[in-house]
Amino acid sequence: MSFDEVRVITVVYFAVFIPLLIYIFRKSALPSWVPTFYIVGIVVCALGWELWFTFGWLNGDPVSIRRSEALNYWLPQNINWLMNSMGDSGTVLLGGSWLMWLSHNKNNLIFQKWKWSAFLVLLIWCIGQNIFVEMFLYHDQLAEGKDLSWAPLSPLGPYINPVLFEFNGRTIMLQSQMPWLILPWFFYGTLINLNRSSD
Repeated sequence: MSFDEVRVITVVYFAVFIPLLIYIFRKSALPSWVPTFYIVGIVVCALGWELWFTFGWLNGDPVSIRRSEALNYWLPQNINWLMNSMGDSGTVLLGGSWLMWLSHNKNNLIFQKWKWSAFLVLLIWCIGQNIFVEMFLYHDQLAEGKDLSWAPLSPLGPYINPVLFEFNGRTIMLQSQMPWLILPWFFYGTLINLNRSSD
C-alpha cells in the first residue's frame, strides 16, 4: 500500500470518528441541536450526492473503478457513501459551525439569526476543504476522465462540468464543487431553525 493510500484511509477514518469521539466525551458542553444537525447532515449528504457519486447511478463510474484496490479494501464501496457522509456532516458541517462560533467571539446569536459574516466563514470553510480534498486526497478518483454520476445536489452533472482551475497537474472541476456551493445556504438556515426550536 502506498503512502498516499494510507493517508486517504487515515484522513477518512479520522473525519468519521473524531467528531463522534468529541460528542461522546464533550456531550454536556455541546448545544442540544448538535445530534439532530449531525443526522440531518448525514442524510442530506448521502441522498444529495454521496450515494450517487459512490455507485455511479446516472452516467457515472462507481467509486470501485475510480480508485485503487487498496482503497476499495479499506473503504468498501458499500460503506464509502456512509463514511463520506459522516465525515461531511461531522468534520465539515459541525466543524464549520464551530469555526463560525469561534470567529464571532463565541456569540451564540449567530445561530439564531442569519449573519452574513458567519455564513461566509461556513461557505469558505466548505469550499476550501472540498478543494483541498479534491486536490490532495481524492485527486485520482475525481480527475478528468473519471466520470461522476449526476446527483440532486450536483444538478449540472457531468454534462456541464468545466475545469475551474488546475494546480500541479490536478484539476478542480465544477461538478464535485457544486454540493458545497449549495449546501451552506441550506445548512445555515437549518442550524438557525434547530437552535431556535431548542431554546
